[in-house]
Amino acid sequence: MNKITILIHCKDRSKIIASVTNFIAQEGGNIVYIDQHVDREQDIFFMRLESEFISESFSTDNFKNSFKSDLAEKFQMKWRIYSSDKKPKMALFISKYDHCLYDLLGRYNSGELNLEIPFIISNHLDLKSIADNFKIPFYHVPVTKDTKEEAENKQLELLEKHKIDFIVLARYMQIVSGKLIDKYTNKIINIHHSFLPAFVGAKPYHSAYKRGVKIIGATSHYVTEELDAGPIIEQDVTRVTHAHAIEDLITKGRDLEKIVLANAVKLHANRKVMVFNNKTVIFS
Repeated sequence: MNKITILIHCKDRSKIIASVTNFIAQEGGNIVYIDQHVDREQDIFFMRLESEFISESFSTDNFKNSFKSDLAEKFQMKWRIYSSDKKPKMALFISKYDHCLYDLLGRYNSGELNLEIPFIISNHLDLKSIADNFKIPFYHVPVTKDTKEEAENKQLELLEKHKIDFIVLARYMQIVSGKLIDKYTNKIINIHHSFLPAFVGAKPYHSAYKRGVKIIGATSHYVTEELDAGPIIEQDVTRVTHAHAIEDLITKGRDLEKIVLANAVKLHANRKVMVFNNKTVIFS
């Protein structure tokens, strides 16, 4: 059984869905999932489709070539086709906070995440023992103002060597430069609290506590050169009251960060996210 996932976006026009489904039927495929969305303001059509092929002679490369010539060029589609045989490879970038790292590795170890983790990179050695416990290669790449370019070159070397598909910043406390972002556009996922831009700095929960906030949250998004302004993948919130101490806010915030980041990773790894003009379309 061969299973593929197709992601499409193009200018909206009639007969797109019929043309795609008829093409798959002609190729001997059985559609097991299909969903679509039309952005009326920008007149853009989005579609995600999963299809199975029983024939042993099925070739993903041949299918892609036929899809391109028979459909994509006709409708001027932007498209991607993924085979279920290939799990995406994810690199984890970390610093000293361990809550998101533990959560992702626990989910990975239990088979919950449909991906591979070839290695973990950190600018500190503090969490190396966690990587060792999960038997995942760990690379220490220190970053200072004077060595930032050298460090990113080393990171890029490792990413290319291991053929990494996307990167997750699991509380990696460094700003990623344009060099890395250009190489992995809409493929670098970050997580942070949702107090921005109101409460910036090293202690946002302390500032929020002083203001008596009633809601705290977390946001996961793709990284762009504009800091913390990339396309949003997942968000969540929880209510707090005057009875909660600063430590309670931090604990609740970290719980949200874990859940939101894990959900964002799942959506990306399962090919359920499409980005258009700094906005995401998330398929169920």
